[in-house]
Amino acid sequence: MPALVSRGRGRRSINEINMVPFIDVMLVLLIIFMVTAPLITTGVVELPSVGKSQQRPGSVIEIVIGTDERLRLRLIDGSQAAEPAAVTLAQLPARVRSTQAGNADMPVVISADRNVKYDSVVRVMDTLQKAGVKRVGLSVKQGS
Repeated sequence: MPALVSRGRGRRSINEINMVPFIDVMLVLLIIFMVTAPLITTGVVELPSVGKSQQRPGSVIEIVIGTDERLRLRLIDGSQAAEPAAVTLAQLPARVRSTQAGNADMPVVISADRNVKYDSVVRVMDTLQKAGVKRVGLSVKQGS
């Protein structure tokens, strides 16, 4: 409540902020945070690292997106690779499922030219994920 001061002709209020209650509240909050800070347990997050896979998968389905944004699908089995076959985006989920032949854990890798729009790569990933393909990844080139 502002104090009233009488000077000469009338009474007017003094508009000042009383800092003592503010400082008291801040000190109480500081003490609470100092006491509770050591009690907070931090969670440990184990992030995967790139390039440290235990073993290479035996066979991989590769989807190649060319500079003309046409899709080609091929099966890489061990060291031999099949000839890439042209496929449309609408046919892609059915062709991947038939190539997997019941093995839902077979990884699918998307390889694209660096000049391909990112939108087309995301469209392929989205189509595969909506179709329920579990392991979809991107192929990266090591080095420059």
